[in-house]
Amino acid sequence: MSDLLKDQVAIVTGSGRGIGAATAKMMAAEGARVVVSDLDADPSEAVAAEIKKAGGEAIAFPGDVTDPAFPETLMKATVDAFGKITILVNNAGYTWDGVIHKMTDPQWSAIVDVHLTAPFRMIRATVPYMRDAAKAEMAAGSKPSSRCIINVSSTSGLHGNAGQINYAAAKMGIVGMTKTVAREWGNFNIRCNAVAFGTIETRLIQAKEQGETITVDGEEIAIGIPQQMRDMLTMMIPLGRTATPEEAAGGILLLASPYASYITGHTLEVTGGYGI
Repeated sequence: MSDLLKDQVAIVTGSGRGIGAATAKMMAAEGARVVVSDLDADPSEAVAAEIKKAGGEAIAFPGDVTDPAFPETLMKATVDAFGKITILVNNAGYTWDGVIHKMTDPQWSAIVDVHLTAPFRMIRATVPYMRDAAKAEMAAGSKPSSRCIINVSSTSGLHGNAGQINYAAAKMGIVGMTKTVAREWGNFNIRCNAVAFGTIETRLIQAKEQGETITVDGEEIAIGIPQQMRDMLTMMIPLGRTATPEEAAGGILLLASPYASYITGHTLEVTGGYGI
């Protein structure tokens, strides 16, 4: 345990697995009190329990980020447990790939909803606890406390990707959202940045041949990418390898830390050099 994020309270969506779980555990190890939120209750509880076993503070609050009512209940639960919100990480999501001429409306809407509309609702739900709290501090003659929002983007958004028009559109949209929040809320000492990930070893880029699926609204959706594509992607990465979830989480931690106190509206590429 260390004090890099001492006195901070962080919400991390999609934190039952992968990058989100690594982020929640890393932030807790740096002194933050963490709200672990995932669609599924069991992984949420498991990550929160692991944090507490290691000496950190955490609660699990599972739920569906695409439910319009969920963001406000998540914020309230966080404040009830820890008294404030200072860090929001919009990480939840999945892929539902398809080429343009076969992309269905439900397929398009589902991915845009989870990767763009849900983060917008999350940010809007922080208003009483971030923007309004900062205004109150300013009205009392104090400098507003440091607060930050970190949105997860992707190289698919920055560069486009065949078979992912829905995901690419949403992930580029989050960059525009990030810049807008940074412009509107900078005066309140609220920073907003994005992290664009490349090939990170999570279930979203595992070999599709493994046959793993997720269930969305009762429909089984295959996740992962073909092994041949995995091999090609690795060859295009200057560092010559994919990243661990912990390496991905390091980019989020950096932007949440005091070392990024003058960084806002920025999209940090954590890609091993892919796309340069």
